Amino acid sequence: MVENEIIELFWSRDEAAIAETQRELGGYLTKIAQNVLGSPEDAAECVNDALLTAWHSIPPCRPRSLAAYLASVVRRRAIDRLKSETRQKRRPSEGLLSLTELEECIPDGAEGELCDRVTLSEAINEYLRSLPPLARRVFVGRYYYMDSLDEIARYCGIGTGRVKSLLFRTRRGLRDYLTKEELL
Repeated sequence: MVENEIIELFWSRDEAAIAETQRELGGYLTKIAQNVLGSPEDAAECVNDALLTAWHSIPPCRPRSLAAYLASVVRRRAIDRLKSETRQKRRPSEGLLSLTELEECIPDGAEGELCDRVTLSEAINEYLRSLPPLARRVFVGRYYYMDSLDEIARYCGIGTGRVKSLLFRTRRGLRDYLTKEELL
């Protein structure tokens, strides 16, 4: 089933929308959550929460891309859950560690005003569009999907050392770009 057809099912409040979304996007969404959380059970809960969010938000909103919308919801829920669990356990996880790598690039208060977040997001997207495809794929794999360095190396067909080097240069370039744009 095509995404637009699934969105129409949500729009008409047909419960088949949930089953179709799970069938079409369940694996993709679970991978995102599991990369962040490391637990299949927690990942399944995040995916279920995202599907419930979609049920309540479509309508009135009509996402251009259901996969992108749900991936964003799953990722945010997984990160929130990870932060909560990490706070309770007082030990950082792999997913949280990958996010701390970006702290030098993202300005303080990035969680603040919606307008500031939108501006920052647009600037990061613009920077990513300027990157060569391999550097962009490595960056997105690490900081959006939270894939491990070894996993990125495997699917990009390069060594782990090259992945680390690309990430370092890309973070440095992002910091320089955000500074030039006066966002840092």
